[in-house]
Amino acid sequence: MNWKSFFLGAAVGIIGGYAAKEVIACKTYVSPEKILEQVKKQFNQNGPISGSWIHMEAEPYEKQQINYRVYKGGISKNNNGTTEQFEFIADAQTGTLIDVRTLSGIS
Repeated sequence: MNWKSFFLGAAVGIIGGYAAKEVIACKTYVSPEKILEQVKKQFNQNGPISGSWIHMEAEPYEKQQINYRVYKGGISKNNNGTTEQFEFIADAQTGTLIDVRTLSGIS
């Protein structure tokens, strides 16, 4: 076996593996279940949650001329006999909340 061939093959393998890792890391998203769990923890600090949901597919979203891939979801809370509903938008790559909106208060 020629040592030059061995080292050349090893170097190509290492570089290829590193490149593949970087490409995969750029395309991976936080699971929607994990994001919903994090959001529920945040909302739970201000009282119990009566319901929650999250759309399982990441979709494009633009805020202040910045493009994101996001998950959209919602939380329902009971507050003194009134049901409050909130919609949230979370970054699919980091899980960071981008926006929270109050939808309604139902008696």
